[in-house]
Amino acid sequence: MGLVARINIAIADDHAVLREALVALLESQPDFAVVGVAANGQEALHLVQEHRPHVLLLDLFMPQGDGFEVLGTLDRAGDRVASVVLTGSENQNDYVQIVRLGARGLVLKGDDPARLFAAIRAVAEGELAFSEEVARGVLHAMASDTRGELTSLDRLSERERQVSRLVARGMKNRDVASELTISENTVKRHLQSIFSKTGSRDRLELAVLALPEITRAG
Repeated sequence: MGLVARINIAIADDHAVLREALVALLESQPDFAVVGVAANGQEALHLVQEHRPHVLLLDLFMPQGDGFEVLGTLDRAGDRVASVVLTGSENQNDYVQIVRLGARGLVLKGDDPARLFAAIRAVAEGELAFSEEVARGVLHAMASDTRGELTSLDRLSERERQVSRLVARGMKNRDVASELTISENTVKRHLQSIFSKTGSRDRLELAVLALPEITRAG
């Protein structure tokens, strides 16, 4: 999926001052539009249902349904909105849990605004947005827990296996295309085939599946 011309964003955070600051910060970017704000988990769910934003920027710890509950409810309902969690938590277990529940980006509240902007644009394109350290820890934790749950890579062609390994290393579509000297559209077609053959729902599940293979390869 290519980058949308204008990314509609919903913000869910129980701190009013931070909410207003985030609205002003995000709307300073010409390709961002804030379509609504929520002060708790229930409001966040209503926002998603009403506005269908491209990206949900979600605080983890809120009243009336925290970020974990919001992500779980959306996942069970099949509303897999691209979610970026904005948190002060440094707990690796929290990170693993939010990824399992469908979050595809994580930004710490102490991070530079540029990292937040980049994360929103990345998940809007269908990419992942985790720091290398967080991604490595989450992938290893998930791979050890889910080994054998998804279809193996055995059914993939050699080219599809190459694409899978590069995705597991955190490469974006354009980087995979450059590495393999193919077009970005060809990468996207390979990914659709890979998802179908492996049962992976998205890049993260594919990365979890491919991680043991790249570990063996060194």
